[in-house]
Amino acid sequence: MASATVSVLDGSTFVVSDRAGDIDAGPDQPHGLFYKDTRFLSRWLLTVNGARPNVLSTDDVDYFAAQFFLAPPTGTIYENAYLSVIRKRLVGEGFHEDVTVLNHHSEPAEVELRLEAGADFADLFEVKDALAKKGETYHEVRGGELVLGYRRDGFVRETLIAASREAEVTGSGLAFRVSVAAKSEWGVCVEVRPVAETACRLKYRHGETTAKPNIGESLADWLAAAPKLDSDWDPLAHIHRRSLVDLAALRFYVDEDDPTASVPAAGLPWFMALFGRDSLITSYQALPFVPELAATTLRVLAARQGREVDRYREEEPGKILHELRFGELTVFAERPHSPYFGTYDATPLFLVLLDEYERWTGDVALVRQLEPNARAALAWLDEYGDRDGDGYVEYERNTESGLENQCWKDSWNSILHSDGTLSSLPRAVCELQGYVYDAKRRCARLARELWNDAGLAERLEAEASKLKTRFNRDFWLPDREFFALALDGEKKPVDSLTSNIGHLLWSGVVDGDKAEPVARQLLGDALFSGWGVRTMAEGESGYNPIEYHNGTVWPHDNSLIAAGLARYGFRQEANEIAMAILDAATYFRYRLPEVFAGYPRELTRFPVEYPTASSPQAWATGAPLLLLRVILGLEPGGDELLSDPVLPPGIGAIELRGIPGRWGRADVSATREGVSGTEIGVRLITDQKGHEQEEV
Repeated sequence: MASATVSVLDGSTFVVSDRAGDIDAGPDQPHGLFYKDTRFLSRWLLTVNGARPNVLSTDDVDYFAAQFFLAPPTGTIYENAYLSVIRKRLVGEGFHEDVTVLNHHSEPAEVELRLEAGADFADLFEVKDALAKKGETYHEVRGGELVLGYRRDGFVRETLIAASREAEVTGSGLAFRVSVAAKSEWGVCVEVRPVAETACRLKYRHGETTAKPNIGESLADWLAAAPKLDSDWDPLAHIHRRSLVDLAALRFYVDEDDPTASVPAAGLPWFMALFGRDSLITSYQALPFVPELAATTLRVLAARQGREVDRYREEEPGKILHELRFGELTVFAERPHSPYFGTYDATPLFLVLLDEYERWTGDVALVRQLEPNARAALAWLDEYGDRDGDGYVEYERNTESGLENQCWKDSWNSILHSDGTLSSLPRAVCELQGYVYDAKRRCARLARELWNDAGLAERLEAEASKLKTRFNRDFWLPDREFFALALDGEKKPVDSLTSNIGHLLWSGVVDGDKAEPVARQLLGDALFSGWGVRTMAEGESGYNPIEYHNGTVWPHDNSLIAAGLARYGFRQEANEIAMAILDAATYFRYRLPEVFAGYPRELTRFPVEYPTASSPQAWATGAPLLLLRVILGLEPGGDELLSDPVLPPGIGAIELRGIPGRWGRADVSATREGVSGTEIGVRLITDQKGHEQEEV
């Protein structure tokens, strides 16, 4: 599927354009050059002799670069075409653009080249919500550069545009009038630099082709350090590499004083920022491949953990943030994102990741360093998360500008009863209780083994056990054989069948006798589309295959569901979901989008794009990595990596080499013989010196 837009990104800088490289922002087109949550270019149009050229081809293979091959229209089928144009764009702290005009004719060509520029300096929230600006824009020519500016009180933002050749510079852009010799070419370099507090220094210059991540590690080094994959199912290697490249692209730098502090931003275009939930889940998914993401995510979120009660920002002591922004609306406190704490799942997920990270890496020092943060998070669960003392974590927003739903399905209408009516607040959604159960179980281990606090361990184990018993009693719907989506404000079960029940398997809160009915529901026709598990089952009154959280398919959701099924021994069912999602990736150039439509597979025969889905998006990018872990049955076992592979139909062999962990590096191979489904698992565990330790 070819997208109508081209996105090029680097850290907090990204450019969204059409396939000609033009930026033409409108109500339905979130085009622009964005930097630190502000749009510094909303218009960037190339014309040749007064006409916008047609697209021949677009190359956007590298995350930080794109090339656009163009030809001016001739009014015919290019019979008289003698000019072509190449735009090369390199994004990093602004962008560098090379424009080359090629004359294929035997006579000189007179060419007028124009780059029309404009900037609305919209805050990202203004783009999303179509809000009017409160300040004033200006433009001027300063030292041969075009300066586009915006001022509101002391808040000033500018865009500096300069060319390497003499140009006619006006408030609307740059113009070049040139004569291109026969069978020759002419080119110009144009630099576009945002100015926030200071002017950016462009990362890339003319002719550069090698990625320069801010942390000083090249893309080649990043890929070289990650495990290598081979498989007889060819798409798997492409999906694996695409995930690793996109994770590199999405690394977001939230601490300019620490060049190693990179965490995965949530996704392009709307969520190129620090998000608690998204970064935690993505780091969990990627642990067997790039565990350093988890370490930095934990440190960065711990450093910004809630310290006081602030109702506007929904901050509370011990709480993990939801989102951090730097745009105009945040600066003027018209949005609470400095940071905003309106999420209830990030705090238990922080504890889950902390334990899982230590299990994989053996990094005891970090777990001990973050012990005070973990204890504060545990205290928040009981003192603030459980609002009414009933033993469940429930949410209700404190500010009108906050999110109504503070779980991962955070659209306003995502928690519906089966008859389609909206549930009342406060809401205790089911997966939150599972996350809390898992967090307390995991922290009990950390308390006993690493924090030298047996009393805390015993208390957390007792609380987790009581929560599991209470949850399986209060949330189970015996007549429908699944767990309620939530308990509403009147403690009434919200009885829609949704994908959330799969997260309960992932957390381990489901009693053994209820696991099989839950697995059956997840793979039933109502929830399983053939391309993955829908967020809401077909047949529910709120179901809509193109509703953001009420019928679509989310890859990250499915990766957690598959992990949950595998945890309870439903390996074939987990594989069915894994293969559905991996197969879907082949229709998106191996890059899974944030979400796609929930239409039945037999109806569409390909996954249908969701129009506003983020891509690349962090936890969608991480989904294939967690699915690989599920298929290969990878689990840390002390200083060994354990593997119990069950390969799905369609894949006959997988080899994953160089899996990092507390064991050093390990290789895992798995093969599948015949068509009967007989599995032959071969596990090769090696230490850092490459000596074979075990073969099964």
